[in-house]
Amino acid sequence: QVQRALLALTIPLEMLQVVKGRMMQAMSNGLSRQTHAQANVQMLPTYICSTPNGTEEGNVLVVELCQSHVRILLMTLLGDGNQSPHVTDKIFDIPGDSMQGPGEALFDFIAQCVRQFLAGVTSTEEHLPLGFVFPFSCKQTQLNKAELLSWSKGFSCSDVEGKDVVQLLQSAINKQELFHVEVVALMNDTVGTMMTCSTRERPCEVALVVDKGTNSCFMAEAQYVEMVEETNGRMCVNTEWGCFGDDDALNDILTPYDQRVDQESSNPGKRRFEKLVGSLYLGDIVRHTLMALSAEKALFIGSNVTVLGTKGALKTQQVLEIIDTEEGMAKARVALEALGLRPSERDCCRVQQICRAVVSRSAALCAAGLAAILGYIRHSRGLERLVINVAVDGELYRAHSRFGEILQSVTGLLAPECMAALVPSVDGTGRGAAVVTAVALRLADQRREMDQLLGPLRLSRTDLERVQALMRQEMELGLGQETNANSSVRMLPTYVRGTPDGTGEGRGPGEGGPGEAVALLLPLCWLPAERGEFLALDLGGTNFRVLVVRVAEDGIRMASEIYLIPTNIMQGTGEALFDHIIDCIMDFQLKQDLMEQVLPLGFTFSFPCQQLGLDKAVLLTWTKGFSASGCVGEDVVQLLREAAQRKQHLALKVVAVVNDTVGTMMSCGYDDPKCEIGLIVGTGTNACYMEEMQNVGTVEGEQGRMCINMEWGAFGDNGCLDHIFTDFDRLVDEKTINPGKQRFEKLISGMYLGEIVRYILLALVEKQVLFRGKPCPRLQTRDIFKTKFLSTIEIDGLALQQVQAILQDLELDAGFEDSVLVREVCQTVSLRAAQLCAAGLAAVVEKMRENRGLSQLAVTVGVDGTLYKVHPCFSQHLQKMLRELAPNCTVTFLQSEDGSGKGAALVAAVACRGAE
Repeated sequence: QVQRALLALTIPLEMLQVVKGRMMQAMSNGLSRQTHAQANVQMLPTYICSTPNGTEEGNVLVVELCQSHVRILLMTLLGDGNQSPHVTDKIFDIPGDSMQGPGEALFDFIAQCVRQFLAGVTSTEEHLPLGFVFPFSCKQTQLNKAELLSWSKGFSCSDVEGKDVVQLLQSAINKQELFHVEVVALMNDTVGTMMTCSTRERPCEVALVVDKGTNSCFMAEAQYVEMVEETNGRMCVNTEWGCFGDDDALNDILTPYDQRVDQESSNPGKRRFEKLVGSLYLGDIVRHTLMALSAEKALFIGSNVTVLGTKGALKTQQVLEIIDTEEGMAKARVALEALGLRPSERDCCRVQQICRAVVSRSAALCAAGLAAILGYIRHSRGLERLVINVAVDGELYRAHSRFGEILQSVTGLLAPECMAALVPSVDGTGRGAAVVTAVALRLADQRREMDQLLGPLRLSRTDLERVQALMRQEMELGLGQETNANSSVRMLPTYVRGTPDGTGEGRGPGEGGPGEAVALLLPLCWLPAERGEFLALDLGGTNFRVLVVRVAEDGIRMASEIYLIPTNIMQGTGEALFDHIIDCIMDFQLKQDLMEQVLPLGFTFSFPCQQLGLDKAVLLTWTKGFSASGCVGEDVVQLLREAAQRKQHLALKVVAVVNDTVGTMMSCGYDDPKCEIGLIVGTGTNACYMEEMQNVGTVEGEQGRMCINMEWGAFGDNGCLDHIFTDFDRLVDEKTINPGKQRFEKLISGMYLGEIVRYILLALVEKQVLFRGKPCPRLQTRDIFKTKFLSTIEIDGLALQQVQAILQDLELDAGFEDSVLVREVCQTVSLRAAQLCAAGLAAVVEKMRENRGLSQLAVTVGVDGTLYKVHPCFSQHLQKMLRELAPNCTVTFLQSEDGSGKGAALVAAVACRGAE
């Protein structure tokens, strides 16, 4: 019979794996918005989003509500890594009737204790933040707002459940006229334990309490805590795992002894896991086991065992003494004889075995729960291996080393991919509560600094509507012959035309009316009649592409190669730049076996040009980091031809030069006839669109439409956008090779966003918000923070460990909290860029709609550029804001899959057809 009882109280490893799996499922249910209401493991958010970083300082008051007493504690943190805080405390016994009486009386008693304590330790009335340790199940909606869900542990005060316990305590404190004391944080004992054990060098991210009850908490990725809006960083979740199994998930491991303990409890059927693990119940589990065995005549033969029917006759403390190897047998005899039993030597031995089985089972079940938490953390952070510190406290863990040994070893067996170090709590939960409170104050200061710094970059709807109106105003000025010189948006004619009726019956170059400049007239839905091979050159940034486009009856095929332009060539002489380009073209033609052929070439040149014809474009100014001498004011096609002559590459026939934005529109127009806008958001930014000829004052002719290259990167160069430029934008602008120029581009494009972020990070370091205020010489390096890092850091679901790794690769000593703040900076900068882009585009589509007298415009935007394509959120933010700013326009975005080079080749193809 004894062996049968021991077997029932022993859970095999395979079954513990099953329990672990069920716990993980229960945790997932508690975190999910859909299943939270029905979940037994409630996974309550605590609104604690950070562990200490060691810079916390100042005086903090703590009220710790315990089983039978209130502990008041005053802690002074010195900002020294919390290594040597000064602590004063006092314990006040709770009157017995206060635990079951009116709630108001309990909170009044606590407030009186606070007043009495403060009278003995301080005479000043400076603001004193208070942390409240309240070890009961609460629904928390803020760090300082929590409704009690249910009392436990012998408390049942009236008129408290469903009420905000922080407010109840604050009201009671105010009644004592302690107006300088403010309750700023509430936590349960588990969270307090985690914070007590946590230091900068050794952060604890999990805590486990095995006391009269049991509970755990851990730092979860905030994006998976669906009950709160916060999606950045981490948040401590209070599992309330004592209720695990209330849905019968533990039925296959419950013994008859557990069932009897449950039935005689004050809450049958509730907190089933806690009743297998918590010290409040272990003595009674042993008692019921002994009672059953004595009824089977396996124990205490000849003794009167009626005493074993009394609840609480055997205490857990006695059980813990009995399992001691050396003195356990003697302790068993003393405890049993005190109950009036006459145990034999064999009885004492068997009682010791049963006590060990009950305590070992408690430790093994805790290990299954802990393994579930560790497995969940490892999975949610995308780690192959998790190394983590676990804070542990409670009577069971402290009282017997065997409990900790079983907990550690079984956890290792159930979660071999996780290496958990158990860190015993030094000072209960009081010190942790003080740290939580100090961290809350530090984070509040940090939030104020962040909001103050990032506030100017957060544009309101009104700000964006104003930008939209200014863009429209600059567009009108740029189109007017008399006003063009005063506009920051150049609105350059491209001589790429659409037909007046859009039927596809286009006219070739030179077929216009008298005095009309030579133009390429294109319907926007076409397949070039010209078949054959065409070269294209796409120059618009630090990389450029050479392509061969083969136009056949069954479609278009392409081959291309990307070449790098070194900085010394970008900023050297024009001759060196164009010689380098010709070298690359010759290299490409050699590789493609095209050296013997004279192929028409379309040249995509992505810089502001005054177009004088399809194959003639005068460079107005360099942008995107280029400053090659001897080019501004010159025809770029002629510069290319001269370089070809210098290199004796005579098989080059440049037939068309287009801006990359126009090339992108043309390329996408091949697939979608509604594509009448081109947009580039990459190294730089620009847009083009089809404008009514009658509105283009800078070109003669009234009929049809012409594509206008806006050159909107210079929007604001005349000061009209000064109200939205921040100090960081000015710092970036001052260090560029063209200060005061391309101001709109410097707010939006990939070449500058990383630099804006870098200057913000420097300001945050100076304000001691980032990297604990330590100097970061690496951040002083220009262009160290690439825009591609923004794209990576903002990937939805990217674990913060990976963000941290990116920062550490930059030699930045980034902690987890730093990673959260850096991500917020990146999100703010890229959101503003997308919204400004949307405001510019809204001005364009609204103008097109009004031009055409439509109540609703449907149009497609051909779009290219790495920022638009690669950044995980840019396109969504852009499209969302565009819908808000231009509600009467249905805009479809079509990504150019093969860059603007294909568009240039298609223009070249049509130019050849027209010439023939």
